[in-house]
Amino acid sequence: MVRTAAPPTATAKPKQSRPRRSLIADVILVGLVSGPVAAPFLAATDWPILPQIAHIIYFMGDHVCPQPEMALALMSPYLMAVCMRCFGTLMGLVVTRYLFSVNQGDAPYWLNRYGWLGLLLTLGLCLVYPFELYAQYWGWWEYNNGVVTLFGLVSGLGLGAYIMPLLHQSTRTSGNNPVWTRLPLP
Repeated sequence: MVRTAAPPTATAKPKQSRPRRSLIADVILVGLVSGPVAAPFLAATDWPILPQIAHIIYFMGDHVCPQPEMALALMSPYLMAVCMRCFGTLMGLVVTRYLFSVNQGDAPYWLNRYGWLGLLLTLGLCLVYPFELYAQYWGWWEYNNGVVTLFGLVSGLGLGAYIMPLLHQSTRTSGNNPVWTRLPLP
């Protein structure tokens, strides 16, 4: 009798389901990044409904951006819906989302793992954004797209380094209290 080797069986890791909040956060991030860029092109078209969609995007941009009049002219005379400082913040969030997809929150730069100290560092990094804005108002420098994009990027990286693990990690439970909801006291 001839014996044959059984085909090797792969030891599959149990697949963790993606939290609903992760999908919702990704959809919102895609909308936040694509909306300001799409608005000038939607406004310039003659197709029905698209200029109205652009109007909605501009309305939202006017209410969140401190300097929408300083936005880039992507489709002259129409500007992006937000300035490059705001868009730099969104780019920082996109970068941290990519980094989280690479290492699933295991790297030491994810600030939520440090409790209150991580939260304070996040707040400090996020305050770079208004500091630059007020430095410009105080006359320390003129508006420069490169400078404001860099300051926005730093703020977005700081915010993303704290919130991405909270939004995208699967909930691990310890008793009845999920680990991601507990914030250690100092």
